[in-house]
Parts: sequence; structure tokens; C-alpha cells
Amino acid sequence: MNLSQLGEPIRPMIRVHGGFANRTYRLDTDQGSFAVKELNLVDRRSAYHVEDVFRLERAAFAAGIPMPEPISADQHTLVHRWVEGETVPEAPVSPAYAFEIGEILARIHALDVAWTPASVEEPTPRDWPELAARAVATGQPWADELASHVETFLAIAHVVDTCERPGPVVLTHKDIHPWNLLAREGRPVVLDWELSGMLDLSGELGSTALSLAKGPGFDNIKPAVFRSVLDGYAAGGGALPPPGPSWFVFMIDGWLGHTRRNILRCLTGVEASTGPDLALSHEVARNGVHGLPDLFGRLPELEALLL
Repeated sequence: MNLSQLGEPIRPMIRVHGGFANRTYRLDTDQGSFAVKELNLVDRRSAYHVEDVFRLERAAFAAGIPMPEPISADQHTLVHRWVEGETVPEAPVSPAYAFEIGEILARIHALDVAWTPASVEEPTPRDWPELAARAVATGQPWADELASHVETFLAIAHVVDTCERPGPVVLTHKDIHPWNLLAREGRPVVLDWELSGMLDLSGELGSTALSLAKGPGFDNIKPAVFRSVLDGYAAGGGALPPPGPSWFVFMIDGWLGHTRRNILRCLTGVEASTGPDLALSHEVARNGVHGLPDLFGRLPELEALLL
């Protein structure tokens, strides 16, 4: 990658580990510090709308959304100004932090940014029996658990394809989770905008609020934190959509696709040149195989958070 426009390096560029989809590096030059993201070109979940996303990021940054300054973007590399902050653990955040995230979402949704219409999405893949058989045949460590949940994964795919989304559809970040956030003096900084796009509002709010209100599993959900995201959204001028399963189906869909992509990586048994390392793919596959049936079974319990 040619990064000469960022100045003269003052030390070698170093990889920053932890990304679930892409690879990120820190570059320190005589012009400052930068986060350089090498995009995963092997198995992206969808085409990357580089011009649209960069336009949204620049508009959000200009509007004062707390985020790294976007510097440049192309089909291979994203560059942002480096931001110092504390990582946000996968644990319930404070109600104040959650409230501010809700306000931030309302401000993002109020931006007037042009967006290229997306192509019609294809049906959710239903190849879980074949994936389970391949996993068993190749001795994957999570193969038996996947095989025992094949019918559940098929049921999840059916719900994803048939669940009614009430609207409205908004242009938004789509991926606000603890691993895409920093805390700077206790306040949020929103990272990783490359999945931005149009989304049913209930899916964005449900995914964000649930992620911030729970730990790694679903046994420690804090309803007050969940509600704080919604209160912040309303305080920021947003109107809440009606309750229903659509609040959580986007999160289920995203996790389902993320799990499947990493299962496919594991089945090859080969380190790819971009994207997550093979060990991380195994972790993602194991967590999805175990966690998705649990999440799916808790849908009625989660819908109660909206009442």
C-alpha cells in the first residue's frame, strides 16, 4: 500500500490485533499518527461502497459525531487519524454511556447524505447440513455442536428471511458494538464505519442496545442500560419504531453470516492473506455455533425488553 501522502514514517508500521474482519495497523509519521486498515478482500459479506461510506464519514465528522477523522479511502485501504482511548469491554456499559450512544444514533440518522441504492439481497444461505457434514469429516473442534443444531440454524435462516421490518429505513453505522467503540474521558468514540448503509431502524436500535446492555452471553442483560440507549435516541430527536422481533433479527442475521464466513475459513484450514487469522476464525465459529441457538431461543425474553 502506498501511504507516502501521510508523511515520513518515524518508526515501522505495527499491526494492531483484534479485528474480526479486517487488519489494522498504526502508522506514526512526521504528520501525526494514523490507523491504516487493510480491507478483507477474500470473503467480505457484501461489496464495500467506498465512496458512499467515506461521504457519510466526512459528513458525520463535520457534524461533530465523536469518531476518528477520515483521511482517505479506496477499495483496498482505509485511513483515519489515530484516536487514543480506552477499549470498551464486552460487558454492560454505564447508563450514561448508553444514553449518549442513543443520542449519537439520532444525530447520524438526521444527516442528509446521498447513498447509492443497494442491489436486492439474496436469500439467507441454507447450506447448514452440508457445512456440518464437512465440519465433522474434517474434525473441526466445534463440529459435533454444529451438527446437533442444524435444524435450529435452518429455522434461524427462515426467520431472517421472513421477519417483517416495520421501517423506517435509515442511513446508519450498522455495527455499533463494544469492539467498535472507545471511551475517551468516559464518553463514546465510534469506530469502524465500513459496514454503513441503509437499515431498518428497529434493527439498528435493537442490535446496538442489546450489545451495550449485556456481557459475552445473554445471562447478564441490564434492562436499564438497554432502555438508556432508547431514551438517548428519543432525547436526540429520534422516534422509536413499534416493538417486535424485527428489533433483534438484524443482529441474528449479522451473527449468522459472520459465523458462516468464518466456518468456511476454518474448513479450508489455510491462513488467508487478509481478514482474521485462522485461530480467530475458529473462535468466531465456536462462539457462533454455541451462541446463536441461545440467542434465537431467547427472542421472547428479548422482546420483553421493549415493553
